[in-house]
Amino acid sequence: MQINTVSTQPIDGQKPGTSGLRKQTSVFMQPHFLENFIQAIWTGIGGVAGKTLVLGGDGRHFNEQASQVVLRMAAAGGAAKVIVGQNALLSTPAASNLIRKRKADGGIILSASHNPGGPNGDFGVKYNTANGGPAPESVTSKIYEATKTLTEYQIVESQDIDLSTVGETKLGETVIEVVDPVTDYAELMADLFDFDAIKALFAGGFRMRFDAMHAVTGPYATAILEDTLGAAKGSVINAVPSTDFGGGHPDPNPIWTKPLVDEMFSETAPDFGAASDGDGDRNMILGRGIYVTPSDSLAAIAANATLAPAYAGGLAGVARSMPTSRALDRVADKLGIACFETPTGWKFFGNLLDAGKATLCGEESAGTGSDHVREKDGLWAVLFWLNILAKRGVSMQQLMAEHWAEYGRNFYSRHDYEGVDAEAANALMDDLRARLGTLAGTSPSGLEIESADEFAYDDPVDGSRTEAQGLRVHFADGARLVFRLSGTGTVGATLRVYMEALATDGFDRDPQEVLAPVIAAAEELAQIKARTGRDAPDVIT
Repeated sequence: MQINTVSTQPIDGQKPGTSGLRKQTSVFMQPHFLENFIQAIWTGIGGVAGKTLVLGGDGRHFNEQASQVVLRMAAAGGAAKVIVGQNALLSTPAASNLIRKRKADGGIILSASHNPGGPNGDFGVKYNTANGGPAPESVTSKIYEATKTLTEYQIVESQDIDLSTVGETKLGETVIEVVDPVTDYAELMADLFDFDAIKALFAGGFRMRFDAMHAVTGPYATAILEDTLGAAKGSVINAVPSTDFGGGHPDPNPIWTKPLVDEMFSETAPDFGAASDGDGDRNMILGRGIYVTPSDSLAAIAANATLAPAYAGGLAGVARSMPTSRALDRVADKLGIACFETPTGWKFFGNLLDAGKATLCGEESAGTGSDHVREKDGLWAVLFWLNILAKRGVSMQQLMAEHWAEYGRNFYSRHDYEGVDAEAANALMDDLRARLGTLAGTSPSGLEIESADEFAYDDPVDGSRTEAQGLRVHFADGARLVFRLSGTGTVGATLRVYMEALATDGFDRDPQEVLAPVIAAAEELAQIKARTGRDAPDVIT
């Protein structure tokens, strides 16, 4: 085996975000770009000699080529073993499960999650640690520092490894084990949920539609929902992964899954609808004639969690990201358990899950999960809902109506302004940040502001502090407004504005109508139109 040492130099723009490093695919395909970042990961984690890694991705353009690079660089670094999904495919939650089940030292996940794929789309690389979760900032900061001082990387010279056949081979002294990407994950789901109850639900004529969005979840959903649980053939649509996600946008929200939403609101709608994203960690939940927001989905799962076998003993606690609606808080209060509010980014849930302080957690951006892995998990959320519906014996509409009657409804919406000029977006945030201390007692658009601040998080497990995590405005009537700049885009800046208002009746109203005063207050406070030149959000969810 010949190991080549390749001279290189630092490349700007390789600072990992909340979910690894994401760039346009063409950037990752530039000479040395991927190799530099992988070498920086090896340096940041103290090398890979003697270690076992998990490797897989969502199948987007450049996934197979990038996998071969990672394998050759792992072998050059002296890795003992790399466990890789067949055809280089692994959903993000399945990768997390494999890391934990096989007691690997970490893993490389090749994905840009819900971002578009293809030659003109996006690509991403994320390192997960031995607990199966995204690397914490203590690790990503070391990786970033390594990117700034690289002068060379090592890579084995070899033919591509055959990743189409399950089994073991060797690259030098490194064992390459190709595994079926679905098997271990499917076994985990069977341990968590009442599959017999779900089978009976389908046997009784229950119909569902799952949109895999031409992404990695297709094989998982087909194997579990149709082949194992008995959902009718064709219940899973867009089930074959595609390098460009069928030309679509693999983000499970009502905008990008419009055909599914239209079907769920039609006269012939199935009983249940769902979708998942590019790498399988996000979800969208619908019933006949109803869209359930991710915030409400998280709250309803928490309220009904003991109906699933793995959670029958109750929840240790729950956690949500700060921008997520406070519907979960109300459930936690009634259950008498802690509800933690964290910054956006799944890595912040890791400490709470590892310490046993939280069992369920979720984000408004369609991510829901539990302590079964250390990633959000789209198909897990779908199976949890099926378990709940099978046990409750009610429709989605009835279940949510009963939930809101008991807890109230947090009407909620997120407005995304995508590809905004970064300088303009930062100026908007800086100006609003400077005025936070003067806002209490003022009444933009007739809503009295009770308090305003910039969210900072003190981790109750390790004592670390994370600052500058979003601007919050709390109104006297219980409404809330949050401004954040997202780190998941690859072009310009994405300004996200989150709005919620609590109601104790009138639950069937249009959220945008209920939230109209909060939306108007957001415009008055931030002057979004004047500063960004945008008359309306690009995406409303």
